[in-house]
Amino acid sequence: MERAIKNFLSQESAGGILLMLAVVVAMLLANSPFASYYLTFLDTPMQVRVGALDINKPLLLWINDGLMAIFFLLIGLEVKRELLEGALSTRAQASLPTFAAIGGMIFPALIYLMFNSGDPTTKVGWAIPAATDIAFALGIMALLGSRVPVALKIFLLALAIIDDLGVVVIIALFYSSDLSMMSLLIASIAIVGLVALNRKGVTALGPYGMLGAVLWVAVLKSGVHATLAGVIIAFCIPLRAKDGSSPSEKLEHSIHPWSTFLILPLFAFANAGVDLSGMQLTDIVSPVPVGIALGLLVGKPLGVMLMSYMAVKLKWAELPKGIGWQHIAPVAVMCGVGFTMSMFIASLAFEHGGEAYSDLARLGILVGSLASALIGYVWLAKVLPNTEPKSV
Repeated sequence: MERAIKNFLSQESAGGILLMLAVVVAMLLANSPFASYYLTFLDTPMQVRVGALDINKPLLLWINDGLMAIFFLLIGLEVKRELLEGALSTRAQASLPTFAAIGGMIFPALIYLMFNSGDPTTKVGWAIPAATDIAFALGIMALLGSRVPVALKIFLLALAIIDDLGVVVIIALFYSSDLSMMSLLIASIAIVGLVALNRKGVTALGPYGMLGAVLWVAVLKSGVHATLAGVIIAFCIPLRAKDGSSPSEKLEHSIHPWSTFLILPLFAFANAGVDLSGMQLTDIVSPVPVGIALGLLVGKPLGVMLMSYMAVKLKWAELPKGIGWQHIAPVAVMCGVGFTMSMFIASLAFEHGGEAYSDLARLGILVGSLASALIGYVWLAKVLPNTEPKSV
């Protein structure tokens, strides 16, 4: 288990650096003479048609609805593994990051609503600052090497995983519309089939893949966001076979490099290109970007710290051995790096009638995430020992 966690963390750090490069390239292109080519690339129509089934979307939506479903499949696999065998498998292990994650979702949303509750068009973005980007946050922490205690890395990993699960629930409850009952019926039948495969002890991934494809198309057509299909599929794939092997971990390990080094950087490239040329100071300090930036930079650490402190004081949770509040505080600030999931929620929040706020939302995410990353890194570097622990 320890080796698996170290492998996960090392890969996420490399992925975090690649994500940063993708953001920089997207911003440069969106604010250069090549901006029209960048937008034309994202608007490239792509169509799949089989009989009456017709899926016709621009490349941007294939990335956000299709490739991100694979990312959510990976999240589901990771959450299931941690719940059953890993850092969330016991009450003692799960309590502190669970309370921290809950606080880290509630307080950013409240701060955003402080600035946007009076506008029905913008208040739908309340969940944008509620997410933590696991790749970026772990990538920043990895820059400090083995100076960071393993327990602190696991705390951030568990917190981010619970946070991601919370975001999945938020998307299902608040960002689904125009539901098609026929598509939902087909999706329900596919889910029953997936559960039946699990109960029968089927460990071959092929049948799950075929039913999963049906589920994805049905959910896509239903009005519920298609990425949720990935999480459902993940929870249906067995973690352990009778011979001790793990179909779930096998799939997780095969998907992880694709997600880290292709899907997330491509998503960042497609969604981070904010055109600043037409923006004025009044736009930059308007309620949407300010609410998001402060939600990430202030709301996240405030929620994580307050809920963690309350849980420990009430003896509902314990601090990990060797970890103090001086360590938790800068990690709480790092949780304000909300890039990937925040961008994803922003694309959902403003896709119907709020397109004018899309660039402003992405600007707020970039500012809040960058500030959280810099402050969190500098703060954690100051409280950690200046030298790496000697190996025994």
